[in-house]
Amino acid sequence: MPQEDRSELRSPHSLRPFRHSRAPRRPRVWFEVLLVAASYWVYSLVRNAVPEQRTKALRNADLVWSAERYLGIAVEQSVNHAVNSVTWLIVTMNYYYATLHFVVTVCVLVWLFHRHPGRYAAARLTLFATTGAALIGYYLYPLAPPRLMNGGHFVDTVLVHHTWGSMASGNFKNMSNQYAAMPSMHIGWSLWCGLTVFALVSAPWARILALLYPALTLAVIVATANHFWLDALGGMACLAFGYAVSYAWYGSLPHHLAKRVPVPGGRARLAGLSTTGHHAP
Repeated sequence: MPQEDRSELRSPHSLRPFRHSRAPRRPRVWFEVLLVAASYWVYSLVRNAVPEQRTKALRNADLVWSAERYLGIAVEQSVNHAVNSVTWLIVTMNYYYATLHFVVTVCVLVWLFHRHPGRYAAARLTLFATTGAALIGYYLYPLAPPRLMNGGHFVDTVLVHHTWGSMASGNFKNMSNQYAAMPSMHIGWSLWCGLTVFALVSAPWARILALLYPALTLAVIVATANHFWLDALGGMACLAFGYAVSYAWYGSLPHHLAKRVPVPGGRARLAGLSTTGHHAP
């Protein structure tokens, strides 16, 4: 191949369309609302479509519990019983488990959309890739939560206190896959929220709250017997995968991107001409 042909292939102009596809774009409200709604619907559909392999899920729960006891970290039962003895606290945790998982995640997405539009798409991709990895985990490793273990002696705090705190307990148990505990997306999503806010705010109190949120979520999923410690590690691993996908696509972590989406060159030139014409005598 002639030298000029090879240089033409390496020319930045020949890569411009490919690079442009990876550049953050200005998010559109209607598109993002539809995308998030459709994505959550697909997530729920796929998660609940995974076969409820009860026997395998219970066997895996016994294996996880044995592994934690071997490692000396099997304190979930003690935490569950201790917190369950304080009614107001466990009831609060039940509602925390049922609501904040969704509310805080949506609030962070809205905040990013309005305040950090240049970082929104990369952060959203991180969240979506994290959730996609979790769906694979639900299919490959069905796992019963501690409260459903045979002979585990865990307290299902939603049933005991007649509160609404889990889609897999009480009247909602037939609407959700009860054996999709690994990985924990309560941890994956809350850690995404915490790290995102921590990286983008400067106020010390806000950064502290950002880190407290996933820490409190970890305490809640254990106290309510909805997850093992190792489920939380699974959620963290999915989040790490999500960040890797976002980095591979955008070439940077979300918080390292520009806060605002640059105005396209053509529009910038038109704006400049308009301004010049306005001030012309």
